[in-house]
Amino acid sequence: MYNIYNINLVLLIVALWTIPWKIYAVWTAAKHNHKKWFVALLILNTVAILEIFYIFKIAKKSWADVKRDFKRALSSIR
Repeated sequence: MYNIYNINLVLLIVALWTIPWKIYAVWTAAKHNHKKWFVALLILNTVAILEIFYIFKIAKKSWADVKRDFKRALSSIR
């Protein structure tokens, strides 16, 4: 039998992985005026698969761009 704490830990890890990618992808779609992508990214929960696809293939962001934007966002929180 699964322990409820193990299930909660898995959900927490999935959320911590998904939320930053979703925020970044939706923000990028809004910035590029990709309305259909914005709605799809906002509604669909694909554990960051669709978000990562959008960021790197559709918005054509490089890994360096993504790292820079994540670092900038994290530094503004502090």
